[in-house]
Amino acid sequence: MNDKLVFLGLLYFVQGIPYGLQSSLLPVYLRGAGHSLTRIGFTKILYFPWVLKVLWAPWVDRLSTKRCWLVGTVSGLALTCLSSAALAPEAHIWGVAGTLLAMNTLASVQDIAVDGAAVGLLKGRGELGLGNTAQVVGYKAGSVFAGGGLLAVIDVAGWSWMFMLLTFVYAGVALFVWGAPVLDDETVRGQQADGSRRGGQGADAMRPWRVWRKLLAVPGTPWTVLYVLTYKLGEQGAVTMFPLFLLDHHMTARELGFWNGVIAMGFSICGSSLGGLLLAQFSIGALMRRVFVLRTVSMVFQSSLLTVLEPSPLMKGMAILSMSVQHFLGGLITTLTFTTMMHCTQRAEESIQATHYSFLATLEVLGKLTFSALAGGVVDWFGFQVAFLFFLTLSAGTALHVWTATFTGALREHQLKDQPK
Repeated sequence: MNDKLVFLGLLYFVQGIPYGLQSSLLPVYLRGAGHSLTRIGFTKILYFPWVLKVLWAPWVDRLSTKRCWLVGTVSGLALTCLSSAALAPEAHIWGVAGTLLAMNTLASVQDIAVDGAAVGLLKGRGELGLGNTAQVVGYKAGSVFAGGGLLAVIDVAGWSWMFMLLTFVYAGVALFVWGAPVLDDETVRGQQADGSRRGGQGADAMRPWRVWRKLLAVPGTPWTVLYVLTYKLGEQGAVTMFPLFLLDHHMTARELGFWNGVIAMGFSICGSSLGGLLLAQFSIGALMRRVFVLRTVSMVFQSSLLTVLEPSPLMKGMAILSMSVQHFLGGLITTLTFTTMMHCTQRAEESIQATHYSFLATLEVLGKLTFSALAGGVVDWFGFQVAFLFFLTLSAGTALHVWTATFTGALREHQLKDQPK
């Protein structure tokens, strides 16, 4: 089990690096250069490959092996970082945008392959909880490394040295995956090996509507689709815009890089880790019911801080506390969500499991991406206070949706007990 967790955690770590660069480093850089919140919000379009990944997921499911896909994509990320090291963001902003787009494309393909490997490797509720903790914690650790750590030192090390470091990181992980014995497990290779023996699967790859019908027919999929599209809406708006409010009124870019990019994300990782431990002891429905209510309460507290515009040590401390709590609960919710998604995927046929999970993960990204892109415009039009009231309303609605499902819907205890052990 430890080999599985190290393997998954390392791959999700390097997968989180592009997200950290774009979500934490790029907004602060652009805001410091005087760009509007609306323009900063529209940079989220660089995440678009994550929305499209479900289109090529069936091919990753059926062509070549997981090892080849992983080594190829991670090596591609190393080469992309090497080319980025030759660019100066002040003079080549479109070149930087292009490299981030390429990194997101490669990371999205890598995600399909590693998710497919995880579905085959993790067995039983205990392994699912720990495996999804490795997934979320690894991804967020990569995000913290890129968006917090590198933001804090970029003034000293410079842009080129930062991307040279990332080049070596990706190259080392590619070599690790090439020789990883965990991928020799027949449970990971069985899907690809059986593909040539199962009639009609090649035809399905050429007729995607058949795959779509199979995906939607998996028990629990309709509710999970609605849930992953909406569960982060209010939180995503607050997490995206509150640091920029602090940048306007209370903190410098360097302070934000530390408190929001490192400390708050550290709390997020702690929340994700705790989620894996709690899943081994308690039912997922009971956990989700309580945590979503707590998240709504924390957003009420954060929204109240928007009325304070004068800088003070007390306000700064309350803002740091608010961000830390919000990230802690967000990390906990993310682990619970990805475990719910994997529970649902394990009900699907083995031949479409990677595609099914990628489908759910794509919708999860789409929900967050769409709202993140629009949140800046909402704030520019209506102001922080009205926008955060809207974010709070969305968060409360999601909590009600989850609460109802734990009693009458997809999260009822007797349904989850039917999941594979």
